[in-house]
Amino acid sequence: MHGGENGPRDRPIIRFDDRPTTPISIDGRSARAERTRQAVIDAHIALIRDGELKPTGAQIAERARVSLRSLWGHFGDLETLFSATGAELMRRQDDAHEPVDPSLPLTERIDRYCRQRAEALEYIAPFSRSAEVRAPFSEELQRNRHRYLERAEIEVRILFAREFTRADDTARVQIVQAIAIASTWPAWVSLRDVVGLSVPDSTEVMKRMISALVESVMSPAPQPLAV
Repeated sequence: MHGGENGPRDRPIIRFDDRPTTPISIDGRSARAERTRQAVIDAHIALIRDGELKPTGAQIAERARVSLRSLWGHFGDLETLFSATGAELMRRQDDAHEPVDPSLPLTERIDRYCRQRAEALEYIAPFSRSAEVRAPFSEELQRNRHRYLERAEIEVRILFAREFTRADDTARVQIVQAIAIASTWPAWVSLRDVVGLSVPDSTEVMKRMISALVESVMSPAPQPLAV
């Protein structure tokens, strides 16, 4: 996925399938409707991946080879299309995702998790940049952001459950939130676009952040100084 100097140093963990989904036919009319819907979703995804951050309905319809009337007849408005596209992107990531084994040593868990996150974040980069443009005006895109963060928090809680047993409830919640933020788009776009780091270097920074956060709940709490 990432060739050249910005590519991972070793074999990637994740591979995403961008091929259109083939809907299961129920009857002729339903099958045609599903094909049209899927063609529109695939066209929307393809346009954003090609660098069009705000594809118009006309552009999507042309790419999907359907009429503009048919496009809006199936989706109604942009919010409905954003919801369907977001669900399709999540489906593709879910199909490719292989959870890191929580029984592995901590260092290996962190390494595998961060390399996996780097793959996923580079995959969604065009869509995240597109969402940044439209999210202030779209409740659906804002909901998609929350969904991604919630999914990251669930994975973090499972992956580092052994280490979190030493933390109280408040600390556990805060550390989970911090690790989720450190391994999702807000932190990644800062490393890649603002600081200008390569994928491997950004991954190493992520590993340092997450290692420090996990280790913070493993260290004994400081004792108050005697008076």
